[in-house]
Amino acid sequence: MGPGLIRLSENLEVDPQGYEVRRGGRTVRLERIPMEILLLLLERRPELVTRDQIAEKIWGPEVFVDTGNSINAAMFKIRQALRDDPENPRFIRTITGKGYRFIGAPLELTAAPPIGEPAPQVAEPSLPAAERNQLRTGRWWVLIAGLVVLTATVGVLFRRSPSTAPPPEGRLMLAVLPFDNLTGDPGQDYFSDGFTEEMITRLGALEPRRLGVIARASVMAYKQSPAPLDRLARELGVHYVLEGSVRRDGQRVRVTAQLIHLEDQTHVWARQFDREAADVLNIQSDIARAIADEIELTLGASRASLERSPVFSARGYEAYDHYLRGRYFWNKRTEDGFRRAIEAFRQAIEANPEDARACAGLADTYALMGTWGFAPAEEVFPQARAAALKALDIDERLGAAHTSLALINEMYDLDWKTAEARFRRAIELEPNYATAHHWYAEYLGYLGRFDEAFAEINLARKLDPHSFIMATDHAYLLLYARRYDRAIEQFRAVLATHPYFGRAMGGLIGAYAYGGRFSEALAETQRWMQIDDRGPWPWAAAAHVYACRGDRARAQQALQKVEESCRRLEMDPDGLSVLTWIALGFKEEALAQMQKTCEQHPQALITLKVEPALDPLRDDPRFEELVRCAFGRAR
Repeated sequence: MGPGLIRLSENLEVDPQGYEVRRGGRTVRLERIPMEILLLLLERRPELVTRDQIAEKIWGPEVFVDTGNSINAAMFKIRQALRDDPENPRFIRTITGKGYRFIGAPLELTAAPPIGEPAPQVAEPSLPAAERNQLRTGRWWVLIAGLVVLTATVGVLFRRSPSTAPPPEGRLMLAVLPFDNLTGDPGQDYFSDGFTEEMITRLGALEPRRLGVIARASVMAYKQSPAPLDRLARELGVHYVLEGSVRRDGQRVRVTAQLIHLEDQTHVWARQFDREAADVLNIQSDIARAIADEIELTLGASRASLERSPVFSARGYEAYDHYLRGRYFWNKRTEDGFRRAIEAFRQAIEANPEDARACAGLADTYALMGTWGFAPAEEVFPQARAAALKALDIDERLGAAHTSLALINEMYDLDWKTAEARFRRAIELEPNYATAHHWYAEYLGYLGRFDEAFAEINLARKLDPHSFIMATDHAYLLLYARRYDRAIEQFRAVLATHPYFGRAMGGLIGAYAYGGRFSEALAETQRWMQIDDRGPWPWAAAAHVYACRGDRARAQQALQKVEESCRRLEMDPDGLSVLTWIALGFKEEALAQMQKTCEQHPQALITLKVEPALDPLRDDPRFEELVRCAFGRAR
């Protein structure tokens, strides 16, 4: 077809040279594949163009990929742009089972402007400047047309289209959506879920400084409730998604995968993999490597970064299934969840003693049980250390294991210098490991290094946007930084989705109290009591609020309730009463209890530097001794 302007109606025209459709002088946005198909139909009008001819023209003659859905999607977009009704078409008729025919008769074919003469200017769509810039720079992953890569073991080809702009500045974000299990057997979900996890791990190590990959916990939220692509872009903050499916047929396994650019919802590439099922234990790792190779080429990532990435493929899917269940229960952050996680991780290690990830998961669980007071610290932290060291013996480059040890150094050893070195090493090895950024942010917050802490928690939440525990700890950082209004907003956002999460309830009550909003704080304590009518924690929160408000009588009554509840549970009430004592002015009693804590459980004092309730004690020399107890030595 020549380069002239094709007028399809009084106000509709196609400009092959400008590679665009215009209506009433305004550009109608049409992505690359739909535009190429439209130009092909116009070039061959009024002949029938078969679907095979379209596939060969767009994807190449040797392509081995299911293009049907892509063609259907492209035709839908073409009809939208032309405002063409498929039931009563003016321009394009579908020939069922064969292809398409352009039936519209163009009003005229206008010659292109001579070389050197500027083309008529068309008004740019009225968009905000930031959105226009995004439109100009967002297509850099679409590469040179006609480039075809042959993978011998897979036999799949793909095509990349011309790049229209240099790569955007900053870090791109990618989400690997849960791969669909198309076997028809729900019992095979472990295979598709495991493939999703393998892809996240592989791609997260590919080019971490340029490519961020959303954590598994956040993407698995879409397994049962798929979301439109535009919603994914908003909720996850990603530029691209990788989605696909797994099907097992006899002795063959077929995996399809496609990379989608969310700005214009175009397919950057799509591939299909067929393998023998006999080598099932290596399929995920091999295919993940092949797809990582493709994304390496698309990103322009260095080969060295891919070769340095750790290899995380489970030797047995029984072990891997146990590992996934362990992380599921671990993420619940409940005593029962931790105990079930320990059982699952132990089963994974029993099935595969060389499973470094399961060892790191076991270390994380023991460590958090000690941190959260679900088990004696001196009992569980040594077990956590043993599991983390075993993980590093298996794979010294496993960032999760370094993160586990860093938490142990911080929370049990009180060896802050070593802990920071290990956190930094973990992030160096796995920059896309959200938990490393999360726990390092907490570490920095305890030291009062809030600018660094907020930078790390923001990174963690960008990688795992649906993590309620990261959102909660972000709120605590805001509270410690005395940003009470922001902390309240964040705590309320957590409780909107997890209304019974006690840690967020306590934080919200504290933020209200420290901000002088006592009525709201007391309303939250009443709600907490309705949820937990036997535990001492809601009464301890109420006592503190009353004390901050100056209501000494009600504060004392609430403290009595704390003591009664602790007696039933065989707990020491004094630790829960310290903040109330300080607010009531009983500084000597508070300092005496804190000195006792320093001697027995100094780990409980790690918020000394930043806890707002302790501000009345900061000028006392004995308080400085307590700070040195928690931060000035290593055990």
